[in-house]
Amino acid sequence: MPFTTHQTRLTGVLLLEPKVFSDERGFFYESFNQRELTQALGTPVTFVQDNHSQSKKNVLRGLHYQIKQTQGKLVRVTRGEVFDVCVNLQTGHPQFGQWAGFHLNAENKQHLWIPPGFAHGFLILSDVAEFMYKTTDYYSPEHERSLLWNDPSIGIEWPLTGQPILAQKDVKASLLAHAEVFNLTCSRC
Repeated sequence: MPFTTHQTRLTGVLLLEPKVFSDERGFFYESFNQRELTQALGTPVTFVQDNHSQSKKNVLRGLHYQIKQTQGKLVRVTRGEVFDVCVNLQTGHPQFGQWAGFHLNAENKQHLWIPPGFAHGFLILSDVAEFMYKTTDYYSPEHERSLLWNDPSIGIEWPLTGQPILAQKDVKASLLAHAEVFNLTCSRC
């Protein structure tokens, strides 16, 4: 098996640790294997888009989601380090409004599976970071929403050093109490 799967405190969110083969030449690992991911998730997923971003220290991207054309995301860091966060936005779920955070970096090579129904964001901890992710649906600007990164009702403990650098849409993001959320029932709660 090319990776070890770890359940997280949020149902459906998985931390994937790849088997890395290293020697004096460098390293090799499978960064994606459809069969293994399907086995880990218990259901097949199809990815339709790959995204790659580069950001500098203290940039905070998120918390983003699409209210329609919902996206599952398989995320990883190829350079630097980020603090990656997801928030459950499924009103029918007992973990609605709860968050989990993960230190993803080029050294640990861990991947995170974030299923549809979650807001997602990340804070750059290194001088520069490159972040890559696969999505299960296409980007749809008319359906994109932003949840306020520092909403006190969620209480995310960001490892900040100073003020974050935000996009305008993230400055104007919604509080959870006013956000459009998913009216889903969870079959695996």
